[in-house]
Amino acid sequence: MTSSDTILERMMTLHPKVIDLTLDRVHRLLAATGHPERALPPVIHVAGTNGKGSTVAMLRAGVEGAGQTAHVYTSPHLARFHERIRVAGELIPEDDLTAVLDEALAKNGDDPITYFEITTIAALLAFTRTPADWTLLEVGLGGRLDATNVVDAPALTVITTVDLDHQQFLGETVSEIAGEKAGIIKHGIPCVVGPQHEASLEVIEARAESLGAPLLVYGQHWHAWEERGRMVYQDETGLLDLPLPNLIGPHQIGNAGMAVAALRHLNFAEPAFEAAVSRAEWPARMQRLKTGPLIELAKGCELWLDGGHNPAAGHALADTLATLPPKPLHLVCGMLRTKDVSGYLAELARAAESLTAVAIPGETATLAAEETRDAALSVGLKATIAEDVGPAVKALADAHPGTRILICGSLYLAGAVLRENG
Repeated sequence: MTSSDTILERMMTLHPKVIDLTLDRVHRLLAATGHPERALPPVIHVAGTNGKGSTVAMLRAGVEGAGQTAHVYTSPHLARFHERIRVAGELIPEDDLTAVLDEALAKNGDDPITYFEITTIAALLAFTRTPADWTLLEVGLGGRLDATNVVDAPALTVITTVDLDHQQFLGETVSEIAGEKAGIIKHGIPCVVGPQHEASLEVIEARAESLGAPLLVYGQHWHAWEERGRMVYQDETGLLDLPLPNLIGPHQIGNAGMAVAALRHLNFAEPAFEAAVSRAEWPARMQRLKTGPLIELAKGCELWLDGGHNPAAGHALADTLATLPPKPLHLVCGMLRTKDVSGYLAELARAAESLTAVAIPGETATLAAEETRDAALSVGLKATIAEDVGPAVKALADAHPGTRILICGSLYLAGAVLRENG
């Protein structure tokens, strides 16, 4: 049998990894495959700039904490494509993945379609073949014209914090980008809204009002904060005293609040809320690496990994680092040329003593190490280059014993690190 890797490589050849925002191709292939989007368990659809993946991970943990199951679709993957598709909570088996990819390819024929579109439809096909209680769909890019935005009546939508990213596709301002994210709001369907800039909230509120969609807005309808080493959640129903999120960082309070607000609205009980904040797992979001070849190269240094890649993520990362026990910090950073590199690094310059720049292996859109180094220097960060992450970690460990090393700048870099580090 042909492997899924072989089929995915063929898909990339036939349907290049391009971004071409329209839903025409998706609707055509959905019709050809028998409209799997109409046969899904109740859908929770999540859009936003930062925090989508963490919020989906918490929703999944909450659903499972209540003894129920969820199909989960996220992107991008880190180590293996299978990570994008969880069927009733489990990574999709190789044979099943191969089957739905083959089916989507055959039904599409020679018609134009993008890689993300055809793999999204393969995921929806997989979800219709195994029972589950819920479907969690994470938007790939934007919302209004994203391939996941094909479910007419989800149970709930969620919009996490909207910020500047992918401006070349979504618009130059937070308001324009919020308009794209708000495109997932459906007529009469409740929407949970996370912490927002005032400009983005105005756009979301206007869209919801035009569609008669009730909003559950952070700071208005629900609140979440840290108090005495616990997380407190409050809405009109009352207070919840919960553990702090096990995903690290002050920004995860807001993400956890969105998950709890969603689950609470959907009539889950307290075990789900506790599980959402305490059992979620989401690799490469301030993940402490503890085993593998890189740990040997680190020689006793703390080694962390994070995939955030825009200025808002840099700000959240700097805030998270400030909560850790004080220790000198050195960065190993690789970024894509489509990102606001200086904006991202300016946030981290207040936390780090140095940066070692690397290129992202296997990524044509990688920024050259020299360009990342120059961007770091431009924001006042001492910087050098290395040929790869391993040599960079070893050099830092040799020069700064016992220090804290953070590998950061891109989910694609994080994926390469997780693959190589086992």
